[in-house]
Amino acid sequence: MGTLVYVVDRAADRVLMIHRNARADDDHLGKWNGLGGKVEPDEDVVSGARREVREEAGIDLTRPHLRGTITWTGFGPRREDWLGFVFLADAWTGTPLTENPEGTLEWIAVRRLLDACSDDPAVREAAALPMWAGDRHFVPLVLDGDPRQFHGTMPYDIDRPLDWRFVRS
Repeated sequence: MGTLVYVVDRAADRVLMIHRNARADDDHLGKWNGLGGKVEPDEDVVSGARREVREEAGIDLTRPHLRGTITWTGFGPRREDWLGFVFLADAWTGTPLTENPEGTLEWIAVRRLLDACSDDPAVREAAALPMWAGDRHFVPLVLDGDPRQFHGTMPYDIDRPLDWRFVRS
C-alpha cells in the first residue's frame, strides 16, 4: 500500500515533482514522480501521505485531498502489486527542499506536466519529463478539478502498462 501526492502551488500554476536521479539502485531512476511512498504498518493513508511528503520535501501538508485510488499489478522490475492512494495537496507549511537522498525536487508548470501526459508522443518528448508510462493516464485526473474521485486499475508488465480502466464516484 502506498501514497502518491501531487503538491500544487495554485498561484503559480505549478506542481512539486521529484526527479529520481540520486540512487543508482532506484527502480524509479531517471523518472519524474509525485511525492510519496509506502504506508507503514498501523499508519492510516493520510498520515502516511503527510509523513512521506515531510520526509521527501520538508513541508507539512495542511489540506491533502484524496483524488483517487489505483491498483497496479506486476509493477516494476520486481513485478509488485500496489494499492495506491493518490492525493492533491494545495496547502502546506514550510519551504520545500530542493533535493533529498532520492533526487532533485523541482516545481514543474502544470501545462508542462500535462504535456508530458499527452497522447501525442512528440508533445510528450518535448515536455522532457520522463515518467512511468502509465502516469499519463491518471495524472490529468488528479489535476482536472472534477470533484469526483477516480478509482482505477492498471496492470503492468514490468515497466509497460497493459491496460487502464477507471470509474468516478
